[in-house]
Amino acid sequence: MKIYGLTYYDNGKVYNFKADFELSKNDLVVVETDKGLQAAKVNYVKDPKDSESIREIKPILRKFTQDDEKKYFSNLKDAKEVFEKAKELVKKLEIDMRVLSAAYTLDKEALIINFVSDDRVDFRELAKKLASLYKTRIELHQVGARDKAKEVCGIGKCGQTLCCSRFLTQLNSVTMNMAKDQNLALNPTKINGACGRLLCCLAYEEDVYLECSKNLPKVGQKRKYQGKDGVVTSVDILKKSYTITVDDEKFEVTVE
Repeated sequence: MKIYGLTYYDNGKVYNFKADFELSKNDLVVVETDKGLQAAKVNYVKDPKDSESIREIKPILRKFTQDDEKKYFSNLKDAKEVFEKAKELVKKLEIDMRVLSAAYTLDKEALIINFVSDDRVDFRELAKKLASLYKTRIELHQVGARDKAKEVCGIGKCGQTLCCSRFLTQLNSVTMNMAKDQNLALNPTKINGACGRLLCCLAYEEDVYLECSKNLPKVGQKRKYQGKDGVVTSVDILKKSYTITVDDEKFEVTVE
């Protein structure tokens, strides 16, 4: 028995499932979820001893069969039609929302539609019309700005494809404290991403910055230097050094 990390969609959140048959990374499988049968892709494989509660992990039903493959691609085609129809209905019903995606579960037991809106919206009429048209359970999910960026994709400040669309499988929280820890100017145009939220990459080096900043003083703190009183005027976290001004003279001090 092994544990497999699966994603339902490309770069989606990773969920743990178990199987007593061999699978490799990028293999397609079928799993049962609370939404119905889902197609999933193997993201990673790990030994059962790395898992604390293997009994609670759901099993993988089977590897993808030819029949599953036909259903999957047929569903993709049908979902595109649903996507266009949903956008048409939203416009007709004058609902303040933007449809991002539409997807069927493998067994077509549910039709999942993601949308964004600045406010809470009443989509009951939309759900009724979609249900009458497609004869299945309709699930409408309002997603946040970061999820929207992940779905739509784009180019980041670094000139590369957005991390959330390219490789991030989970959108963890990013806080203003991370920007402060890294001594960054708290300018929204500098530290916010395409989604308007704090850059995901602020979290990448947070641990390094916290480690390097140990024993470093804050700007404005008073320190002794060669027996004289001085004031810390700047800090270079990665160099583990700071500049202290004593009698209008500046000295660089490295912290061991």
